[in-house]
Amino acid sequence: MTGILDYDFTSESVSEGHPDKVCDKISDTILDELIKIDKKARLGCEVFATTNQVVVGGEVGLTNAININELSDFVIDTVRSTVKDIGYEQQGFHWKKLNVLNLLHQQSPDIAQGVDNNGAGDQGIMFGYAVNETPELMPAPLQYSQAILKKLSIARRNELKHLIGPDSKSQLTINYINGIPNNIKSIVVSTQHFDEKLTSDNIKEIISPYILETLPHNWITKDTVWHINPTGKFVIGGPDGDAGLTGRKIIVDTYGGAAPHGGGAFSGKDPTKVDRSAAYAARYLAKNIVAAGLAKKCVIQLSYAIGVSQPLSIYVNTFNSNIVPENAIIKSILQSMDLSPLGIIEHLDLQKPIYSKTSAYGHFGQNYGKDGSFSWERTDLTELLKKNIN
Repeated sequence: MTGILDYDFTSESVSEGHPDKVCDKISDTILDELIKIDKKARLGCEVFATTNQVVVGGEVGLTNAININELSDFVIDTVRSTVKDIGYEQQGFHWKKLNVLNLLHQQSPDIAQGVDNNGAGDQGIMFGYAVNETPELMPAPLQYSQAILKKLSIARRNELKHLIGPDSKSQLTINYINGIPNNIKSIVVSTQHFDEKLTSDNIKEIISPYILETLPHNWITKDTVWHINPTGKFVIGGPDGDAGLTGRKIIVDTYGGAAPHGGGAFSGKDPTKVDRSAAYAARYLAKNIVAAGLAKKCVIQLSYAIGVSQPLSIYVNTFNSNIVPENAIIKSILQSMDLSPLGIIEHLDLQKPIYSKTSAYGHFGQNYGKDGSFSWERTDLTELLKKNIN
C-alpha cells in the first residue's frame, strides 16, 4: 500500500534553440545591450519568430540622449548575432537571411511616472520557492531535466556539432517515496538532428551517455522507461518548425510546476518590472530560508500595485517543515530586506547586463556568476534571517 507521500511528479525543460526560447534570448539580449548603453534603461520587449522572420515590439525608456529611432540598426544587429550564437543556419531560419521588423516604441509616460517614484511598474503577484531535494534547493524533476539539455547543448557545440541541432526538449518523471525523490520512472528527450536517415534508436545511442552522466545513477532502474525522439525524425527545428514567442515557457523558467506561478513572464523586462525582480527576490528569500535551516521547503508570495513601492502582502508557506512560526519568518523577512523595487534592484545588483544568461535552462537553480548574474541564487542572507527571528 502506498502512502500519501508516495507519488510521481513530472517536469519538462527546453533548450535555447526551442522557438520560444529563441525569442526569450533575443528579448533578454536586447535588454543587456541597452543596459550597457544606459544602466537605468527600461524595456518591455516581446519577440515573435517564424520562418526566416523575427518581429520585435514593446516599450523602451532611456535616461540619456539616445533617440529610440536611432536603435533600429542596433536591434537588427542584436537579433542576428543572437540567432547566430544559438546556432541557426538552416534554410528556413538563418541568422544572415532573417527579415527583422523592429516595432519598439517609447515607454508610456503614464507607466514611467510611477516607476520614477520608486513604485512598481505594474500590479501583480510573484512567487518564490525552494526545497531541499537538490544541492541547488530546486525541485529535482526540473533541475535534472534542465541539466540534461545543458549537457547536450555543450556537446552539440563540440563533439556532436555535425549530428544534433539547437532545438531540443526533455522531460523527467520522478517517483517520490515518503516525499523524497527515489527513482526515475521515465526519461523523455527529443533533439533536432541533421541526418534524415537517423532513427530514434540511433539518436538514443548518440545522446544516452550524456543523459547518464547527468542523472543520479541510483535513480535509474531496470524499470525506467526511455522515450528518445519518440516521433522518429526531427530535422526541421526552431522557429522554422514551430513559431516562437517571448514568455511562453514560464513554468520551465521557474519551478517546473512544483510551485505556484504569478503568471508574469520574465524575459525582455528590465528590473523595475516586479514580474521579474520581485520573483527573483522571492526565490532569494525562499532559498535563504531553506539554506538557513528554518524550513525544508518554502514558498513565498509577494504582491504589488503599480506606482506603489512596498509589497501589499507577503505570504509564506513552509508545508509544516518549519522549525519556527511562519509569522516569525515573515517578520524576519521584513527586517532583513527592503522589498521595494529600488530596494530589490540595489540588494541584488540588478542594473547589469546579466539577463541573456537567464533566458535558457531556468532563471533559478543556476550558479551565481562573477559578473553578478543569478545574484538571487546567493545564500548570503541566512545569518541575518536567523538573527531577526523573534
